[in-house]
Amino acid sequence: MKLFHVSDVHFGAEDAGAIAWFDALVVDEKPDAVIMTGDLTMRARAHEFEAGANWLRALNVPVTLEVGNHDIPYYWDPVRRFLFPYKRYEKLERMIERELHLPGLTIVPLQTTARAQWRWNWSKGHVSPTALDRALAAVAKAPRGDLIFVAGHHPLVEAGTRGTARTENGEAALTALAAAGAHAVLSGHVHDAFDVPVERNGWTVRMIGAGTLSKRVRATPPAFNEIRVEGARFETIVRTFSPDPERSISGTTRSGERL
Repeated sequence: MKLFHVSDVHFGAEDAGAIAWFDALVVDEKPDAVIMTGDLTMRARAHEFEAGANWLRALNVPVTLEVGNHDIPYYWDPVRRFLFPYKRYEKLERMIERELHLPGLTIVPLQTTARAQWRWNWSKGHVSPTALDRALAAVAKAPRGDLIFVAGHHPLVEAGTRGTARTENGEAALTALAAAGAHAVLSGHVHDAFDVPVERNGWTVRMIGAGTLSKRVRATPPAFNEIRVEGARFETIVRTFSPDPERSISGTTRSGERL
């Protein structure tokens, strides 16, 4: 099974060449699903959502779309931010925080954004008890023996990247998801790829982060992750829009084992 994990396309600041490259790979390689972990837009403007919706629909593969901090109206639009934060997502309603069920694999959404927080920087991650409970309930309903991937925008704990998430309640969420049997947590936000095994109470969860297809690159060129799944094992390959097109950033160890 092949999954394309893409994030932070930031329509409004997108890299058109990188998006065309990604689209061609989807056509040529026909992934089983695309997991988009948030920041579809740059400023949550209507024309940005229109462009993002057209792009995702044109992929013609199953898609789940998480909400990023850039996808909520900004502070200067408080009425829309607090009362109608997801209004412009209407055209993508069937994709938003959608569970995906593939043979032997369940993908569960986890909301990590908030309309407001008790700190100055609202771009950072936040996992509410309600969001965590929803994710845990979905994990519990997954078919026995499935690999379980949880998808959200912010990394739950830091992964050694230049950008940070500083996700409130992220450690507690990661511990709870590990106890529930999640095998990986997929995210974006930091614009650089990673695949980091973390152990919680004897269970290993892989934290997997995707890069960006926008012009807002950091340590690496525009990129997305290809996740290759074979039985109970999976491997992360970073595909880059560059002369060095791909590299593995993980072993094929499954969760529950020590690397």
